[in-house]
Amino acid sequence: MTSKPGTLRSPLGRVRGLGSAKEGVHHWWQQRLTAVALVPLSLWLIVSLLGLSGSAYADFAAWVQSPINATLLILALAMLFHHAQLGVQVVIEDYVADHALRLVGVVAVKFACAALAVLCIVSVLVVAFKG
Repeated sequence: MTSKPGTLRSPLGRVRGLGSAKEGVHHWWQQRLTAVALVPLSLWLIVSLLGLSGSAYADFAAWVQSPINATLLILALAMLFHHAQLGVQVVIEDYVADHALRLVGVVAVKFACAALAVLCIVSVLVVAFKG
């Protein structure tokens, strides 16, 4: 194995730093943990919302005003948006070849998910405290 003409770096030197950034395992664990957290939270939310089907807004507001319901709903929203952000980030990293476009895409997804999560959580809090 020889270096390209005009470069003094060895093949090992050229690829060093291009491998794993040691963040893949952390990302993988976050994705799995948010998925596991979303299973009971989703089941609770589905059962709760089915119980509220056909109810008036006042009934929904009273449901959200319960501290346990508001807390679980906020937790479900936070897990949902974080899990979505992690998943879309993987898709962008795997399928967008251009480095600059990949970076812009990942940052945009992170900001969009954070903004939507905050909007939803604030909406829950408004209903919980105003009714």
